[in-house]
Amino acid sequence: MDYSGYPDCRPEYIAAYERMANLATKRAVEGQRLRIHAPLIGLSKGEIIQRGLELGVDYGLTHSCYDPSPAGVACGQCASCHLRLKGFAENGIEDPAPYQVSALAA
Repeated sequence: MDYSGYPDCRPEYIAAYERMANLATKRAVEGQRLRIHAPLIGLSKGEIIQRGLELGVDYGLTHSCYDPSPAGVACGQCASCHLRLKGFAENGIEDPAPYQVSALAA
């Protein structure tokens, strides 16, 4: 649901890509059709983070940044960092990932 600015994350795109793959691959043409599953596509970032917490994800080992430092530290300024930080805030917890810039003053 947080796909603003990311057109390849929309349900319409996933459905179109699945149709294209089923037209363009030998396996699908021969009867073994491809099915794309996107179980998180209808969830907000906060809901995704909650699901990960329930599953025991160590979010300190992850980041969502599109412009991390060479060492892999999130920038804290891009749209993806902001969405992630908002999702953690919605869950009432601090994001354990390091950021280059003290991010998102909510």
